[in-house]
Amino acid sequence: MTGTPSPAGDPARAGGGAVPGAAAVPGEGAVRVTRYGPDALLVDLAGAGQVRALDDALRSAPPAGVVDVVPAARTVLVRFGSSSAADAAVDAVAEAARAASRATGGPGPAGRQPAEEVELPVRYDGPDLAEVARLTGLAPEEVVRRHAASTYTVAFGGFMPGFAYLTGLDPALHVPRRATPRERVPAGAVAVAGEYAAVYPAATPGGWRLLGTCDVPLFDVDRDPPALLRPGTRVRFVPSDAAPPDDAAATPGRVVAPRAGGNVAPVRPPAASPVDDASPTTPAASPTPATPRPPAPAAVEVLATGPLALVEDAGRQGLAAVGVGRSGAADAGARRLANRLVGNRADAAVLEVLLGGLELAFPAGGVVALAGAEVPATLDGVPVAPHTATRVPAGAVLRTGSATHGLRLTVAVRGGVDVAPVLGSRAADRLAGIGPAPLRPGDVLAVGSAVGAAAQPWPDPPRAWPSASSPAVLRVLAGPRADWFPAGALDALVAAAWTVAPASDRVAVRLAGPALPRLDRGELPSEGLVAGAVQVPPDGLPVVFGPDHPVTGGYPVLAVLDAPSRDVAAQLRPGDAVRFAPVPGGTGR
Repeated sequence: MTGTPSPAGDPARAGGGAVPGAAAVPGEGAVRVTRYGPDALLVDLAGAGQVRALDDALRSAPPAGVVDVVPAARTVLVRFGSSSAADAAVDAVAEAARAASRATGGPGPAGRQPAEEVELPVRYDGPDLAEVARLTGLAPEEVVRRHAASTYTVAFGGFMPGFAYLTGLDPALHVPRRATPRERVPAGAVAVAGEYAAVYPAATPGGWRLLGTCDVPLFDVDRDPPALLRPGTRVRFVPSDAAPPDDAAATPGRVVAPRAGGNVAPVRPPAASPVDDASPTTPAASPTPATPRPPAPAAVEVLATGPLALVEDAGRQGLAAVGVGRSGAADAGARRLANRLVGNRADAAVLEVLLGGLELAFPAGGVVALAGAEVPATLDGVPVAPHTATRVPAGAVLRTGSATHGLRLTVAVRGGVDVAPVLGSRAADRLAGIGPAPLRPGDVLAVGSAVGAAAQPWPDPPRAWPSASSPAVLRVLAGPRADWFPAGALDALVAAAWTVAPASDRVAVRLAGPALPRLDRGELPSEGLVAGAVQVPPDGLPVVFGPDHPVTGGYPVLAVLDAPSRDVAAQLRPGDAVRFAPVPGGTGR
């Protein structure tokens, strides 16, 4: 995680000459506020102290419409509930950033002391301890002494729930990441990379240097707050053969962290390959069971699921700072349409079915609607029309065939799918391993009472599905890091022909095509990501992030999809042809 802060750059270049919509607001020193897609702002700051001060300010007095604040290494991402709210808040966020800059007096740490300190016991048995000693020219014992002697501060949350980037590492221990990341870093690994230290909450691929092991659970969905290490928390590592002082537990502001085996459950591990060093991209191994309640009179029995069937809603808000992203339905438009057709509230949970193959039994009957991918469906052999509410007789079985166009079918049931919410949402987050598990034959899903107005038709023009002669069109705004690319990079993105690569999922759609050039500016410090961000890694091939994207990432974002295009991206299959186009007018609405 080495690298230098990205400079303020030239606001006039933010649009790259090709795609309108990125507006920078001049501030003091290195402060810059840039539009980040249709409903977010990214604030560049001089250092960790300003990041901390702005994060505190925005949480204590948030502008109207703020739904999430994501502090990172040199930036703060501010997400809003709408494009209009982001428009209205630009001046307020810029003034808060300038005030944070003045209050801290520069890039150093903020003067205010955090209220909490956590001690983490460590066994210094890491496989990279000897290698770190060799790289630093220190004896292994001295590496351990220096690592344990520092007091750390949680600067920001990371790519998975409970992961925290810790500042305060002794400069003598600043070492680069491994040239080849490990396929699996075990849960509890105590690690260093560049200027940061961290503890891995769960097993995942990663390239940090491993010094030891900590048995403390760092994330628990049933705890409030769920993350033990939150921005601003002070952290000390205690060698496991050194006991804390007798009065530590009674000292104000200090928390002696519990060991595993107590009443705190560890986060469920993702098993993944990274987008960058800290961005796993494949599903979690053991999420929460999808049948948390006994069968009810209004229930749906799962007979078959096809390749993958998930429960999804509008997702989670306000938890990105502790590594929990929004998630939610990949095709948000299809979710809204299906819920409206059956008369559900907008927040009702639906089923998201990959490629079809779903079979559901309705012992007590019900009302259903299908949207999204084009999938033939029948009720006891009678065809079911898409984009309309269909009454299901008691005992009938809904069967869906294979998708003829698109990738994800949305199935809404009147009343909503009533699985237990996790951290305020019923969404299955495949990256974080939070929420209901994929459906299995034999699951029984209760039907809830999330009924709103009477069922309403929704004029919905037929989608233009991609073909070899007519590619899918993804409309984009300029991203916050256009200045990390040569002039004309956005033009090159728009002009090129792209194809969806096989390694695509709810985390990201990967594209094959001509490599986009990047400027050699070193390594971008990790910063917040949004759904629809078009990130360009060193190989030059764009990665378009979906609903289960990592909370932070370390590659520059060249462009951002508008909201309707995120739904288009959710329906792309491997091999589909894709092209980008500017958002007309650059508003992103």
